Amino acid sequence: MSERVARIEVFSLTVPRDTPYLGALRPGESVNEKGYLVRKGNRTVYPTVDRSVLVRIESTSGAVGWGETYGIVVPAATMAIIDELLAPFVMGRDPHDVAAIHDELYDLMRVRGYTGGYYLDALAAVDIALWDLAGRLCGLPLVKLLGGRRHEAVPAYISGLPKPTLRERQAMAVEWQGRGFQRFKFAAPVADDGVVAEIAGLRGALGPDAAIACDMHWAHTAEQAIAAIRGMEPHGLWFAEAPVRPEDVDGLAHVARNVSTTVAAGEEWRTVFDAVPRISRRACGILQPEMGHTGITEFMRMGQYAQAHHLSIMPHATIGAGIFLAASLQASAALSGLVCHEFQHSVFEPNRRLLKGDLDCREGAYHLPTGAGLGVEPTAEAIALLQPWR
Repeated sequence: MSERVARIEVFSLTVPRDTPYLGALRPGESVNEKGYLVRKGNRTVYPTVDRSVLVRIESTSGAVGWGETYGIVVPAATMAIIDELLAPFVMGRDPHDVAAIHDELYDLMRVRGYTGGYYLDALAAVDIALWDLAGRLCGLPLVKLLGGRRHEAVPAYISGLPKPTLRERQAMAVEWQGRGFQRFKFAAPVADDGVVAEIAGLRGALGPDAAIACDMHWAHTAEQAIAAIRGMEPHGLWFAEAPVRPEDVDGLAHVARNVSTTVAAGEEWRTVFDAVPRISRRACGILQPEMGHTGITEFMRMGQYAQAHHLSIMPHATIGAGIFLAASLQASAALSGLVCHEFQHSVFEPNRRLLKGDLDCREGAYHLPTGAGLGVEPTAEAIALLQPWR
């Protein structure tokens, strides 16, 4: 008898942080009784901890695959969807039929409008776990199942400089430059003196050869974004990420047509159906799929669609234990259009202890883990921190 899915478990993983994501609280920001804060620069809610949702899928022979998705806000919502809705439809299935299972689960709720948000995050975690399990059962790394390895290493850029002053952010960037990194991205919501002053200061510290991008965090109208980007361009702006609100597709295209800098977008998209209307309008030149939102099946579909339209691919990376980061790197290495991958050093470095495997990021590049499937799994310390849904 062929392998079947025999058991599915879902957990939350919470790791304390000394400083909230994006850095210390700014004036007017405070933490509420649930442990959340709202960044004034982009009006978005964040937790004070690192938190994600993990899925463990076991086959009839005892092989195990791990998946992971966003859990930073209300993880119980995602966990309930997995446990009460998705898992029963995956039990007993052949774990090699990953894309077919993915599409069937997507179909369950599409006519009700559940084509994004928590539902697709939950689906992403299950999808990653199934791909990991399929790779382990085949004895092959995931990149081999996705068409083969096109990049020996995945170039990385430093994302975020979570220090309270520009002088300290300059020093942090220079420190990473000394460790072999030449690409950087700063976050506009915590550029306290404005984005032009921020990039000018970083350019002065890093020199003319460093690539410097700005994450604009969806905080502008199209005209505001154009003005801000034009102000940064004399300082050698590498790319402008998320310049307008996610819903403003025409605004995104308007920005792309009216600046010299390449526009990057896509971290909030869940499926290739989100990518099509933006890419068809030439609203961005860089695709930034986020594995924690897409899962492997949709990540590859989005990447291949972007390649067919001659876009660059620079995947996003966010708060997590490293499971969906490993998935993102495995998938990225299979895409010819890959340019580089985000490196959230303030998440990856402190959480190294949670991941078993030889995944590393050094001297300007990620080095993929060896081994079957994702090539990583939670350590004993991470497993001790897992909180089951029930």
